[in-house]
Amino acid sequence: MFSSIGPLEIVLVIVVLLVIFGPKRLPSLGKSLGTGMREFKESITGEDKDRDETDATGRPALTQAQADAAQPSQTAEAASQQRG
Repeated sequence: MFSSIGPLEIVLVIVVLLVIFGPKRLPSLGKSLGTGMREFKESITGEDKDRDETDATGRPALTQAQADAAQPSQTAEAASQQRG
């Protein structure tokens, strides 16, 4: 089906994408496309890697967003301990 796609067609598609979306939006479009494909693949295969992840102590591992949210409160506690 895709055996007739050559370098000229790929360049044409890239030029059309640049004209439509502009060079600033293409990286974000690529990232969202990759994320969507990954989520689709996980939903088809039934894999959910967030459910079974645990750290070395056996507790559920934090996601990056959870870890980032926990850091400011920890630093505030440490600062209040140093003052008092």
